[in-house]
Amino acid sequence: MKKLLICFLLATFVLPVQANEGMWFLMHIERLNYRDMQKMGLQLTPEEIYSINNSSLKDAIVQFNRGCTAEIISDSGLVLTNHHCGYSQIAELSTAENDYLTNGFWAGNHAEELKPKKLSVRFFVRMDDVSKRILGQVNDKMTEAEREAAINREIAKIEQENNEGGKYTVSVKSFYQGNEFYYFVYQDYNDVRLVGTPPANIGKFGGDTDNWEWPRHTGDFSLFRVYADKDGNPAEYSPNNVPLKPKYHLTTSLKGFEENDFAMILGYPGRTNRWMPAGGIQQNVEYAYPAWVEASKTSMDVMKKYMDKDQQVKLDYASSYASIANYWKNRQGMIDALTQHKTAESKRNEEKAFQKWASKKGNDRFEEVIPVINNYYKNTNKASAHDNYLGLLLRTRMATIPYRLGNAMDYYLQQNEAKQAEVKPQLEAEINDLYEGIYMPLEKDVLAAQLKLYSTKAENIAPMVARIATANNKSEAGWNDYLNTAFENSIFQSKEKVEAFMANPDAEVLKNDPLFQLSTDLLKRYRYESEEEKQLNNDFERAYRLMVQGMREMNPDAKYYPDANSTLRLTYGKVIALPEDKRNDAVKNYYTTLKGTIAKYQPGDDEFDMPQKLIDLYENKDFGQYADNDGYLPVNFLTDNDITGGNSGSPVLNGKGELIGLAFDGNIEAMAGDVIFDDQLQRTINVDIRYVLFLIDKFAGASHIIDELTIVK
Repeated sequence: MKKLLICFLLATFVLPVQANEGMWFLMHIERLNYRDMQKMGLQLTPEEIYSINNSSLKDAIVQFNRGCTAEIISDSGLVLTNHHCGYSQIAELSTAENDYLTNGFWAGNHAEELKPKKLSVRFFVRMDDVSKRILGQVNDKMTEAEREAAINREIAKIEQENNEGGKYTVSVKSFYQGNEFYYFVYQDYNDVRLVGTPPANIGKFGGDTDNWEWPRHTGDFSLFRVYADKDGNPAEYSPNNVPLKPKYHLTTSLKGFEENDFAMILGYPGRTNRWMPAGGIQQNVEYAYPAWVEASKTSMDVMKKYMDKDQQVKLDYASSYASIANYWKNRQGMIDALTQHKTAESKRNEEKAFQKWASKKGNDRFEEVIPVINNYYKNTNKASAHDNYLGLLLRTRMATIPYRLGNAMDYYLQQNEAKQAEVKPQLEAEINDLYEGIYMPLEKDVLAAQLKLYSTKAENIAPMVARIATANNKSEAGWNDYLNTAFENSIFQSKEKVEAFMANPDAEVLKNDPLFQLSTDLLKRYRYESEEEKQLNNDFERAYRLMVQGMREMNPDAKYYPDANSTLRLTYGKVIALPEDKRNDAVKNYYTTLKGTIAKYQPGDDEFDMPQKLIDLYENKDFGQYADNDGYLPVNFLTDNDITGGNSGSPVLNGKGELIGLAFDGNIEAMAGDVIFDDQLQRTINVDIRYVLFLIDKFAGASHIIDELTIVK
């Protein structure tokens, strides 16, 4: 069940799609979407968007660090993405003395660009349908485990056949809940360097208060550069590497746009669940998401206490805190939106129609699908809450470091002297990585708060945790006392104690280490699956796959798109407003201006402070060539594109394929969009490219970056 909670389900929406709904495969654009896109304003051909043999738009779109999207905007490998996508790398490169996260950073030349330890971009090369080949390996008599094993064997062959001796990364993905399969070929570049970032009070202006809200006034962008060897091939970092000469880079537009203008977005959306049954929606609203929200807030409260006291701690934990805070607000927004829109009720009506169809002659193989699905959710509701409490607990570093290192140490101790000499450098490197930037007082207090929450709110908890909680009356003070003693007596209390242990390792000391025992207990519970759960999961996965298959057969003329699963997609729509909002100073509520940004200014506030230079530029109306024709400086704007997490950093393109903005958020009113699409409420919030260029040029004075770009006016 845990797999389903973490990476829910691959599918599509079953009703006829709206014009702006859908996350489409590029290889299907000509067959499914091209005529609609032309009518809305597209001026490109399908070949100009996706071509295997020639350079095309897809060659400028990259997956950024496996979690966001970015785009190539110059012929020297310049990469544009969101500030929040580069946040962890900017924080990593920052110190209390050189605080790029707070103050910003702009490299004056290539030599000044900064290399984070780990950062990569992934270029999409091609894709193809291998559904018949893979499904030819399975039959209805197989258990789900047997089916999965057969599929994985064939996937391994396909990936090996297409990687060209390791040149490419090949990934086969399941779609429509295992009813279709496609392979994707990628090329990865690992030498990616920071070029520029605005200060946090521009790149993260509005903070958690404005997150998922409109009107927005955020300069959410950062710049990186891809480096390659002298022949343009991927290479690990070297001072001899050179900026990549890409196959294609985007043209940047200063022409602006009007309401109802065509807008398309290409990117790597992470996850949607638009086939999710009513029972799954209800489970999330009543059990899973409330646990997530409560556990997230628990961590945030403790972390903020320490981050506010120490700037280096704030930098070290900035990315982790931002990630937790983002999903905390997202999950609460999902609860509210799914409840308000009665999404579960809507899904139940669809399921009733499906059940009626399934009862007809010839459809009998689908007749038990909905009852099996409903039985699964009925029997896993409380377990879903448990898994979310435990999942957030396991995001606490000291809940997992002892298990991870302890098992590596145990493996080391079991080897002969020669093998130990071979693996010791890897173990030492892992120790350095795991303890880098860690602040133990924070970690211990977060762990105590999470253990107290888990032991009092979840059912059927980890056995050792249950025993300790009972002995300490389940109180946070009791957990603090226990952990104080456990940390004091643990080899995992600090990097120095771990290194001291490695100098004179002892298997019995490791076995009896209190933090290793606690961490092992938590991970074992997280991975535990009873025989009853295994059977529930087996029945559910088969029923879910049949439901998707049956609903597609029931509506054979509908136009389908796959659910998001971090593969490259295109979504198209329009620049479009929300109803009038008095908080927005703009003439129409589809854009915001620098005037509105200044109006939010609160000196010294963590979320709404801003640099004096930005205020001076506004007061002097020193907007350069980046002002709109009506004289204002645009900041953010709205489109009705269908996006989700992973689309952060995606380019917003006009009908000519020119860059007009950068997607960075959605609106909280449409937070149910991952489950059910609402064409009236769904909005994508974007940074206007003119604001990005204004900040690079007029604010930062980095005109050499502007000179790299291909700009149309």
